Amino acid sequence: MLPTNDTPVLQVRDLAKAFGSNVVLRGIDLDVYRGKVVALIGPSGSGKTTVLRCLNGLEMPDGGTVAVGASAEGPAGGSAGRSAGTSSGLRLDFGAKVSGREISALRDRSAMVFQHYNLFPHMTVLQNVTEGPIKVQKRPRAEVVKEAERLLDRVGLLEKKDAYPFELSGGQQQRVGIVRALALKPQLLLFDEPTSALDPELVGDVLTVIKELAEEGWTMVIVTHELAFARQMADEVIFMDGGVVVERGPASEVLRDPQQERTQQFVRRLLHEF
Repeated sequence: MLPTNDTPVLQVRDLAKAFGSNVVLRGIDLDVYRGKVVALIGPSGSGKTTVLRCLNGLEMPDGGTVAVGASAEGPAGGSAGRSAGTSSGLRLDFGAKVSGREISALRDRSAMVFQHYNLFPHMTVLQNVTEGPIKVQKRPRAEVVKEAERLLDRVGLLEKKDAYPFELSGGQQQRVGIVRALALKPQLLLFDEPTSALDPELVGDVLTVIKELAEEGWTMVIVTHELAFARQMADEVIFMDGGVVVERGPASEVLRDPQQERTQQFVRRLLHEF
């Protein structure tokens, strides 16, 4: 069981991002506390995935601050090259110059589970899971392999460790993607619509794994259109539209009795469709 308390794992202030003349994020604030699950919901193009990609250093924000394990109001910078599992803080101010070393340190603190799996097709399942811990984090191979096998066994895929991604179903590939993220021992797990590319009958297996992680106290930010799942699992739901936060609050309130008209329209539409 991971520790659960009121320590902010992630603090985001005034996050901004544009692609040319297309402004995607307009001053996003976000607090995620240790052991909590935050669900980002909203229509396509609202900026949800861009938020995740900025948190993992896959996109460079145009402004704002991102702090992981450090106060958003504290001094910028941090301990780049941190060993996996340590708790040293990192704060990046994207209004100033951010180095590649700092971006690497940001990625070291979070792990992304992608919508379309993003497994290396030329690597086996075990190689996909161990590549990051061995090559990037420089951890001992024997230790990493043992941990990878334990995690694969947990999601029912140990017998597939020597298989290649093309030999797996979509649900199996996504479970490997989750194991790959866990193997990095991150402070923060980021899920980008982890079930949207799956056939309906495969969704349940992936959601079960995520539910188990939430019960164990992993800190997670999940972009999802699965409103029933968000209502059940999320401690907080944030509804985004047009690059801004329209409404936020406990899942039971935002999804059952939203206060903003735009949120009401969105929730009614999705509940009607599904």
